[in-house]
Parts: sequence; C-alpha cells; structure tokens
Amino acid sequence: MRTPAKVLIGIMLAAGIFFAGYLANRQPVPVASSGSGKQAPSYSCPMHPQYTSDRPGDCPICGMRLEPVAAGGRGKPASASLENPGMVVVGAARQQLIGVRTDEVRREPSSHVLRVPGRIAVDDQRLYRIVAAVDGWIIDLGQNTVGRSVKKDQLLASYYTPNLLYNERLFLLSVPANEPLQTQTKDFSQASIRTAGSANPQFPIDALRGLGMSDLQVEEIHRTRTAAPHVNIYSPISGFVLARNISPRQRFDKGTEFYRIADISRVWAMTDIFEKDRQFVKPGAEATIVYQGRRLTARMSDALPQFDAQSRTLKTRFELDNPGYLLQPEMFVDVELTVDMPPAITVPADAVFDSGLRKTVFVDRGSGNFEARRVETGWRLGGRVEVVRGLMEGERVVGAANFLLDSESRMKAVSAGIFNAQTDPVCGMEVDQKRAAAAGRKSEYKGTTYYFCADDCKKKFDSAPAKYAAAGHDHRPAAPAAEPATVKDLVCGMDIDPKQAAAAGLKSDYKGKTYYFCAEDCKKQFDAEPAKFAGK
Repeated sequence: MRTPAKVLIGIMLAAGIFFAGYLANRQPVPVASSGSGKQAPSYSCPMHPQYTSDRPGDCPICGMRLEPVAAGGRGKPASASLENPGMVVVGAARQQLIGVRTDEVRREPSSHVLRVPGRIAVDDQRLYRIVAAVDGWIIDLGQNTVGRSVKKDQLLASYYTPNLLYNERLFLLSVPANEPLQTQTKDFSQASIRTAGSANPQFPIDALRGLGMSDLQVEEIHRTRTAAPHVNIYSPISGFVLARNISPRQRFDKGTEFYRIADISRVWAMTDIFEKDRQFVKPGAEATIVYQGRRLTARMSDALPQFDAQSRTLKTRFELDNPGYLLQPEMFVDVELTVDMPPAITVPADAVFDSGLRKTVFVDRGSGNFEARRVETGWRLGGRVEVVRGLMEGERVVGAANFLLDSESRMKAVSAGIFNAQTDPVCGMEVDQKRAAAAGRKSEYKGTTYYFCADDCKKKFDSAPAKYAAAGHDHRPAAPAAEPATVKDLVCGMDIDPKQAAAAGLKSDYKGKTYYFCAEDCKKQFDAEPAKFAGK
C-alpha cells in the first residue's frame, strides 16, 4: 500500500509544480510608461523598411528575416526613414559588415596627369615623294633600301626616257657656254612658252625639268657641255627611306612613285582623346612623351582635332623634336598631359550612383541614416567627379561601391518611389514639399511657391528672389494627379507600377476588373483561385 501512495504523492507534486509555473507565465508584464524613455521592440525588413512588426518573423513581401531596429535604444525604427525622402537606415553592425566607407565633400583645386597612348607619325611637311614625270626604264640603283639614311643631293637611281637626247641637244644649242644658267627662275608662266630662239633660254631648261631632271644635273650638263645618257634621281632632303618601289631594269609609267623619304628630326605623336576629356586638351598645350624611360617635351598642334564618329574620339597630334632619331614612325609611346582645374566641389567617382536618368549620392546624416540626394555633375578626372549642384562643402557621402551593390535594390526603390520632391532654388537640394510647408520654409514669388531645405536658404531667397527664381528650374508643386500611381499585388501584397506590369503581361481580368502582379508566380496563383484573392 505504501508504493501506490508514493506514486500518487509524486504525481500531485508534479502537477502542482506545472500549475505554479503556468500561473507565473500568465502574470502580466508591466508596461513602461511613455515618460520612461523605453520603447517596445520593433522589427523591420531590410529590403522593405516600410513593413514593421512588434514580433520577430519573416517579411510577408520578400520572405527575408525581420531585424530588430528599436530595442534598447539601438536607433530609430526603419519606418522613421520615411519621414525624409530617400532616407535609408543602416545599423552600425551592418555598416561594418558590408564595408560602408564615407568620404568628405571637399572644395579644392585639382591637378591630374591625363595619360593616353600615342603613335609616332611622320610630319607631313617633312615627307617627300619622288614620282616619275615621264615613262621610262630604270638603269641603275644605289644602296638605298628601305630604312637606310640618305643625305641631301645623294644619288639614288638613274633611268632612261625617250626624247632625253633631243632635249639635251636643244638645251646645249640654246644656252651659250659663257652665259650663266638661270635654273632658279620661279615664274614659269611666261618663260615656258617662249621658243628656243628667244633671248631667254628658260624653255629648254623647263623641257629637261619636264623629264624629271634635277637642277643639279642641268647645271652639270651646262658646265661640261656634254649630254647625259640618263636622268639621275637625287634625294631632295636628308632623311630615311620609307619606301622604294623600283628595281633594276624595271619599266615604269608616268606617275609611278620611286621613293618616299622623310626627315624624322621632328615628328608627330598621334593620340585619341575621349570625347569626355575634350575640355582638358587645348591647342598649344604642352605634353610629355614617354618612351622607354626617356621623356621628351611636345606641343599640341594648332590644327583643329578631327572627330572620329566610330571610336567617338578626337584625333589630336603633338609635335616634338626627335634627338638622335630615337623615335621611329609607327612606334607606340605614352603621352602625359598635366591638367590643372580650378577649385570645385568634388566627390569620389564611386559615390555617384548613375541610373541614366538621374545621378544620386547617399549623404551620411549620422546615427546610421543615409539620405539619397540627387546631384548634377560636371567633369570627371582622376577618380573624382565635380558636383555642380546638390552638395555642400563638409558633408560626407558614401564612397564604397560594395555598399551600393549590397543595397542596390533597396536604394533604387527608395530613390524611385519616395524621392519625388521639390528642388531648393538656393542650394539645389531635394526638399519634401509637405515637411517644408509644415515647417514654414516656403515663399511665394510671382504666383509660384518655392520650398526650402533650411531657414538659411529661405532667407537668402527672400532677400533676392529674382536671382534664384531665374535659375530656370520648375519649382511649382506637383498636382495630385501627377503622383506616381501604384497598385497592390493581391497575392503577395507588394506595391507595383501598373504600367510596367501591363507591359510585362503580368495582369488578369476578373469580373470586369483588372488586377496586376509583380511576378509570374503571383499571376498563376491568382488565375488558379481568383475569388480567393479578389475577396481580400
């Protein structure tokens, strides 16, 4: 009998302990007063900060785990970011996790070295082409292959042509031996039409020149009084042979190019400058040509750069001396241009989020708050971008690219959906119209209402309204009909743009009403049970 009694006592004790614990858990938790400074825990979705909950769980929109944002004074709730257009809240722990890095907005002069590749080319004014004046045959060639250096008046080759002997005899008969030879006559318009019997012997001289004979050989015939058996080809300058298109005993026609000789003591460096860098390059600008450690000074030509529509670049050239023939045609070099810009407000290039239609930066407002702000940019040079409107000196902007990548979808949603505000005519910042009006930061001028981000901007505008109103921006408040129209996906509850959903075919008609969806899966669920979702 003792054993059943012990069992019964044990059961009663266990039941009593369980019941006591149950009653303890049923006791109400004291609620903190509003003046205690404590707040109830709040949870929000990192991707959809507009959704908040008082208990942990998953976001009904995207399924992500909700994160605590207001427990124990850890910061403002995520929904507080909706008070400011484009505000994003990121906790300190998450900032460290994703690598948030900020940079100060500075106003200072900039100096940068613009480096572009270049190609050495021959100066057109120092390039000579020796072309056949008549038909003939090559008799002899000298040692002047391509790439060899030649001196001025050096014999290159000789050729025979018909009528050579006839013109030489005419010249010897027309020009006395004791008469000085006038081979330097420059006015050939009247001298060339005179006959051989005239007092001026220029006609037979021009006849020899018409066969391709140089003045050097004409003077030799006049001095020796002996006809030459062939016409000699002399180098017109000292330079290098770039091309030789003849060979011994070759027959050639009139107009055939014999040689191409260039003086490369001064050359060109041809470069392609991108269209965006055009403002940094001006005629007469000095540059440095770098080749295998050697640095040469060059000057940009005064000729207008030619624009290439296919590569979208400007074809520019720099002229420079070539000591010791260091540079050869078609060599590649580096061209360095030092660009000095006046003081301007600049930010890192990675800080500007360019969506094509607008450019946005995220300004650090402290305590984990980042404001998406629209800006207007100018030049881009050396990893920094000039900001002409939208930022003030001393502010800090997010400059790490990984922050934008990690938060891309949330920032796009904030910028596109909430960031629909007016522009401050004084500083160019985006201003929430309702908040500015509630704070009294608005002014009327010639029937138009202007809104301001701060009282200082309002005072500046009121002191000179015509100055700021003439900036050309439209600051009129948006009409109610112009607000972005969004509808709710009845399946997942997400707000979507009906135009984009209709363009993607994500819509269904049910009982004379059209419903729009964010994804194909939501549309399929609605089509399967339309009455279930339409009755919500």
